[in-house]
Amino acid sequence: MITNRLPKKVKLVEVGPRDGLQNEKDFVANDIKIDLVNRLALAGLPNIEVAAFVSPRWVPQMAGSDAVMAGIQRRPGTLYSVLVPNMQGYEKALAAGADEVVIFSSASEAFAQKNINCSIDESIARFEPVARAAKRDGIRLRGSVPCSLGCPYQGEVTPSQVLYVAQKMYDLGCDEIDIADTIGVGTAGRVKAVFETLQKALPDAQFSGHFHDTYGQALANIYAALEMDVSIFHSSIAGLGGCPYAKGATGNVATEDVVYLLSGLGIEIGVKFEEVARIGAFITQAINRPNHSRAGKAFLASQRG
Repeated sequence: MITNRLPKKVKLVEVGPRDGLQNEKDFVANDIKIDLVNRLALAGLPNIEVAAFVSPRWVPQMAGSDAVMAGIQRRPGTLYSVLVPNMQGYEKALAAGADEVVIFSSASEAFAQKNINCSIDESIARFEPVARAAKRDGIRLRGSVPCSLGCPYQGEVTPSQVLYVAQKMYDLGCDEIDIADTIGVGTAGRVKAVFETLQKALPDAQFSGHFHDTYGQALANIYAALEMDVSIFHSSIAGLGGCPYAKGATGNVATEDVVYLLSGLGIEIGVKFEEVARIGAFITQAINRPNHSRAGKAFLASQRG
């Protein structure tokens, strides 16, 4: 539902340590990952996606996720999340002391087949025991719906297709459901159409926006979602990341840019722009990657002057 007033408070979910780094070809040392997570927590990020307990054969960058989880300094009030693909991953997340586990199922049947070699329904079935275990163990459960605004294989994804998967996640008991524009093709109009469909069908569900910036629309999409009363957004420090299944797809919208936008709107986020800008400089220098945050780079340049 479109509202005249924007949310007074927004929660940011920092996905840089996991989603941002997972596609890096050169392995990022665990001590760098630990340092990054600790810096982000100290900057006030309330929810950090730290790692993924997936097979290192498929995602080599996530090897050593247990060591990263063991090495971070837990900041009171910070939610530390990990992605899990199955019960084996869940057991490792439980042993590592994860506060939240993230499960995923694409809104695109074609993407599901290419990405995890099974159908949407089969992927949901795999997560049923994970959902039961999380509820049993008192661990927060988050569901992610990739390709909610477009797919590199089937093209258009309709709001009804997104709703089908979101309903499944809701039925599993997910505390939050991420609506993810995995390849960054979404526009403000499509964002509003998707959230309107979801909110009408699942008025009690908690949705978040996960936008990549491939076509430069991520901030516009965030504003459109704000107008739909969405108050949880994902971002990646320095805009790190990308999608290995879509040529040219860039990373999540940069945390620095989102903080700059929300602060300018007077929305409470509990994160200082200057601090995340410096963290963006730290991690891009540490892994020798370009900084994709326009706001962050502009601030850093002004400080050098």
